[in-house]
Amino acid sequence: MNSLRKLHAKNLLAFLFLMLTVALSGISSAQTEFVDVPENAHLKKFGTGWDCDLGYRRVEGMCNPVEVPENAYATNVAYGQGWKCSHGFKEINGICAPIFIPANAYLMSGGSESWKCDRGYRAVDQTCVLINVPANGYLNEYTFGSGWVCDRGYRVDGDTCTAIVVPPNAYPTSSGYGVGWNCHRGYQQIGDTCAEIVVPENGYLSDSSYGFGWECDRGFQANANSCVEIEVPLNAHLSYSGNDWDCNRPYIKLQGKCILP
Repeated sequence: MNSLRKLHAKNLLAFLFLMLTVALSGISSAQTEFVDVPENAHLKKFGTGWDCDLGYRRVEGMCNPVEVPENAYATNVAYGQGWKCSHGFKEINGICAPIFIPANAYLMSGGSESWKCDRGYRAVDQTCVLINVPANGYLNEYTFGSGWVCDRGYRVDGDTCTAIVVPPNAYPTSSGYGVGWNCHRGYQQIGDTCAEIVVPENGYLSDSSYGFGWECDRGFQANANSCVEIEVPLNAHLSYSGNDWDCNRPYIKLQGKCILP
């Protein structure tokens, strides 16, 4: 009994599969029957209608071949010429001519008319000329300027790199301006020398590029070359900086005292 039921189920599935195949075949046949696909064309993958094959374009219901010039490729788009020039070529009057690239240069990756000089060369008009790097200099990556910079301890002097004279207690910098050196911590530039900073009692070295090169501790105030203790009057307190005082609220400062308004 069970075997008979299984046989009936298999027959039913086979019948349904056959009917589905016939139905799909009918749809495909109907589509092919009602859509007149011209030569060098194909049915659209999505929707209805047809498109021309690559290298052809629609003209009055037909697919005419696109005349692709040498060094070009078909684009298969409905607008424009239907082709584009290959990498390294550009269109000139309907043909693809090679893009001019001067010696010691290469075409930019985008394939446009832009080119760039090789390292060690710079663009001058439509050529790439050699960059003459002087002794004690090296190439940089900038597209402007001389194309080179001087080594640390040297500075540009026309077309050469001259040594920077660094005074005692100083070190050379890589800056292209200024004297080309800075004083070590604890020293201050005076003319072409680095003089030692004398820090008074109750003071400490400052990293500021101006002033005495030192500042007073909190609770002290600079007076000439020394740090004097701040006398905080009655009803007052040291200010935020610690080098002056402010009145407590609601007192106000008047003639070195804190008084009520």
